[in-house]
Amino acid sequence: MSSPAQNLPALRAVSSQDPTGAVRTPPHNIEAEQALLGALLVNNVIYEKVGEILEPDHFYDPVHGRIFGAIATLINRGQIADPKTLRGVFDNDPALTAVGGANYLVDLAANVVTIFNVEDYAQLIHDLHLRRELIALGTDVVNDAFQQDLDKPATSQIETAEAKLFELARTGESDRGFVKLDKALTVSIKLAEEAHKRDNHITGVTTGFADMDRKMGGLQSSDLIILAGRPSMGKTALATNIAFNAAHAYLKSNGQEGAGVAFFSLEMSSEQLATRLLGDFSSVPSDKIRRGEVKTEDFTKFVEASQVLSRVPLYIDDTPGLSVAALRTRARRLKRTVPSLGIIVIDYLQLLRGTGTRREENRVQEVSEITRGLKILAKELNIPVLALSQLSRAVEMREDKTPLLADLRESGSIEQDADVVMFVYREEYYHARSEPTRRAEEDESKFNDRYSRWMQRGEEVTNIADVIIAKQRHGPIGTIKLHFDGQFTRFSNLERNLDANL
Repeated sequence: MSSPAQNLPALRAVSSQDPTGAVRTPPHNIEAEQALLGALLVNNVIYEKVGEILEPDHFYDPVHGRIFGAIATLINRGQIADPKTLRGVFDNDPALTAVGGANYLVDLAANVVTIFNVEDYAQLIHDLHLRRELIALGTDVVNDAFQQDLDKPATSQIETAEAKLFELARTGESDRGFVKLDKALTVSIKLAEEAHKRDNHITGVTTGFADMDRKMGGLQSSDLIILAGRPSMGKTALATNIAFNAAHAYLKSNGQEGAGVAFFSLEMSSEQLATRLLGDFSSVPSDKIRRGEVKTEDFTKFVEASQVLSRVPLYIDDTPGLSVAALRTRARRLKRTVPSLGIIVIDYLQLLRGTGTRREENRVQEVSEITRGLKILAKELNIPVLALSQLSRAVEMREDKTPLLADLRESGSIEQDADVVMFVYREEYYHARSEPTRRAEEDESKFNDRYSRWMQRGEEVTNIADVIIAKQRHGPIGTIKLHFDGQFTRFSNLERNLDANL
């Protein structure tokens, strides 16, 4: 039985030469393709075994791909796919003319030896397809590298190649499919048992804050968590504290708690972030470290702090203007090399770029693409993704500055795609800027009374920060109070609230 491939023009993965100069044909196996198609034409039921493995473009011979596509179409419609029902489709197909036209389908079915090895044939065809794609990808990489495009530097080409290679590695991976309830229940009970054994009773990655962990059970795998707030509320400080707490817990517990952290800092440099952590851990204000206003004895604290900080699994990428595709590629790469990676932090969402080139025309769509991409990344790596977000200026226009879900900037998709939305709110910041002044013709005693109430409220909110959980897909909403030390830009547990009924 001859193959139509013998009479067709060159395929996408063209022949190449090996180092000796011999011409190399892209890897393929026409006999395996013919055997699989013949088995399908004889017994449509076996399509269930290969339908999730193969696509029409996985076949080396384009005509074989078209035949497979036609078979799949009829079977999916609930119709029989055999040489008779397919004859009308291929009767006048010029590609089959040289091998007997539609009679080629009869030959495929007549030459079937067995239908029991069909899955092996499918896996072989898919493997050869991947090899041809690797050849094509390598050719594209070489050709792109030869083109000196100023708008596409080498680093960008590397990221593009990595992304394509990763997608190729995922091609043909079976979906999870159906999971019987008893298996899902077993996993759920196991998670509950592990949480019960822990002193803090959390099932996710610890944040280092007792009230937050109790409210959320830690940061949960595959969740997209949005941490939002207006400028000067302490978003970056809180995210940095959570990142360090998770990494430090992993170090202290020998991997039993916490997790490795990937911190994408699109706003601050890695040095600035490290200075913050050094100041926090050594209890020396980071602004004084930057200005060099430190005492001799402080350097002893720096050495002790750096010995701990250098060992925690916290990885910082401070590349500015990163695209969501590049971020995903780098996160995947780090996950492969650092198995302990258990949380990704992004500071902040609005500084990421989408994949489009005309981003200024529809920023809402771009932000939607970014949030979807981050949610997909969280599910793909099965780890929480904590992304910081700005809030709109509408907050400043209200008398009550407490943030709302409607204040999320630029896109409703942030709220829609997120599993958890948290706001950082420090009343102290606004209270300090609302010092009362005496009004015209106001009685002095009334002014003093008003001023006294303002002072009293100031004492109540000093060093207090509210973390408002406005949305939690799998748990309760509510407000958590933390202690905030502005001198060290450090959040910590509020001791007087630890025993509160949450």
